Amino acid sequence: MPNSLSHLRIFSHSLAALALVALGAGLSGCAGMSDTISPAFADPAKYDLYDCKQLEPERKSLAARTAEVQGLMTKAETGVAGPVVAELAYRNEYIALRGQSKLADEAWQKNRCHESKPEARPVPVPPSISAPAKSKRSKASSAAN
Repeated sequence: MPNSLSHLRIFSHSLAALALVALGAGLSGCAGMSDTISPAFADPAKYDLYDCKQLEPERKSLAARTAEVQGLMTKAETGVAGPVVAELAYRNEYIALRGQSKLADEAWQKNRCHESKPEARPVPVPPSISAPAKSKRSKASSAAN
């Protein structure tokens, strides 16, 4: 009886170790495939009818949001269960944003767009110095005389 109990314990430990290895292999496969499936999370025709004036702010906002999500993922990874939290909370959005960015960049190149130059803002003119207005005090003192 004690011999079969030790075999059962060894079997359960071996099964648990095998499950952990399978889980690790599965998760590492997910991390590696994000580069290849990023367009799958975005509508391929979304930017087809955009012109350059519409694409430019869209590309900038996508880049800003991607950087923000990447920063959140980096911040989440500093915790105890950080990598798991980063994957569960932010990875899908990050992949979708990368896919949208790629499609927006392809539309940008297809339309032969160029970055617009920042508009020169006119220099504000300082208010002109005019003759000082008479104060109420001087009017009151001249009325009293």
